[in-house]
Amino acid sequence: MKILLVRLSSMGDLIHTLPAVQDLARHCPQVELHWLAEAGFADIVRLHPFVAKVIPMRWRQWRKRLFAADTRQQIRALKQELAGGGYDFVLDSQGLIKSAWFALQAGVPVKGLDKHSAREGWAAAFYAQGFQVAKGRNAVWRNRELFAQVFGYRFDGAADFGVRVPDGAAVQGLPENYRVALHATSRESKLWPDGYWVELLNRLHAVDGAAVWLPWGSEAERQRALALANQIEAAQVPEEKFSLLQAAYVLRGARSVIGVDTGLLHLANALDKPLIGIYTDSDSEKTGVQPSAWADNMGGIGCPPQPEEVLERLLLLEQAYQTGRGVFR
Repeated sequence: MKILLVRLSSMGDLIHTLPAVQDLARHCPQVELHWLAEAGFADIVRLHPFVAKVIPMRWRQWRKRLFAADTRQQIRALKQELAGGGYDFVLDSQGLIKSAWFALQAGVPVKGLDKHSAREGWAAAFYAQGFQVAKGRNAVWRNRELFAQVFGYRFDGAADFGVRVPDGAAVQGLPENYRVALHATSRESKLWPDGYWVELLNRLHAVDGAAVWLPWGSEAERQRALALANQIEAAQVPEEKFSLLQAAYVLRGARSVIGVDTGLLHLANALDKPLIGIYTDSDSEKTGVQPSAWADNMGGIGCPPQPEEVLERLLLLEQAYQTGRGVFR
């Protein structure tokens, strides 16, 4: 059975789909799964070994020049690739008009969320079969439930993201003992105050001497990282922006990760690292990390956690990880 999965973006959405892919690999190993995703996030898909083929698309680029000749040519080429894929059906797990349109280009039946469950209910009008999945649950559970209904199995147990970081993603010059602080996010209201970061990271360094990495993804984020680093002991700011695969490598090697509501936080969660998600303007019940013995969410809309609270909780989670794993990875 050859299936096309349509889940285009964003980074967090793709990461939240990985446990469903892991369930599928366990229950239906005979499936050949291809995945259509936004090119900027395609490396997230490449982290899961069950995905046989990644098909990148560039809607975020195309929509800015929709009527340009080269854009039309690239869209035609993508449509031809999808139509020639020989798929049994397409699963659109995003539930948008946009994702439904791309799913239809394969020329085979499309399955997805029904009109009461999809983010954009009208998308369900384009599906050959729609499935009801309760709203109000977190994104990982909803994806796992959708896949289970589509492929006819029951899932259980904690979410397993199933990711594997390729050796080619190695980053040189990492210290032996370090934490990662994900200080940047897409919306200013989701940021944690700089003074809180400085207090927390300096106190953590005083506990065990671990360095701290402050990654960045834009020039504004780099400047913010540099300003923080000037006030934090043993802070390091990468000279270059990491690719997603390099970021995965850095996160995998970290002692622990502290981050605001951002895609890389969910990537660290997928890598099963000790971590705390800091929430200031979003609902962690719906978009937070998957809690475990060494992963937790703190704060919420209008109630950011205090540095002392994060410090105490993180040290407990690190200890739980050390006890559960034997050593830090």
